[in-house]
Amino acid sequence: MPNNYRLAKVSSLLKKEITLILQNDLENDLIRDHFVNISKIDLSGDLQHCKIYITSTAQEKLRKEIVENLNNAKSSIRHSLGKRIEMRRVPEIIFKDDVVLDKGLSVLKLLDELKNKSQNYNVEDKDVKS
Repeated sequence: MPNNYRLAKVSSLLKKEITLILQNDLENDLIRDHFVNISKIDLSGDLQHCKIYITSTAQEKLRKEIVENLNNAKSSIRHSLGKRIEMRRVPEIIFKDDVVLDKGLSVLKLLDELKNKSQNYNVEDKDVKS
């Protein structure tokens, strides 16, 4: 059974170091021009595989391109990571677009629309009763 404390600690370290690599070491204009943030890291129990979920201020089409660029550069990112941290084996990494934020925003937008329709309905209902 994996040690959850150890996984959390290694995930936190990976997040910190990969963020620094993305900000300072990676020479990709698309990534530098758009705010790229690591929202979540899923690390396997054996520390061999790591899924890195990113969010960005870019539109959906550009986010997919950013994820593609990050996945193309993952070997150099992994190499830089190996120089920065002491691990027996640096995990294989894969970048994914975090769509949870978009889904949450769309739910909030729908709730606002329902609230506005409800308020408009109540105003019209009061006008009819008067």
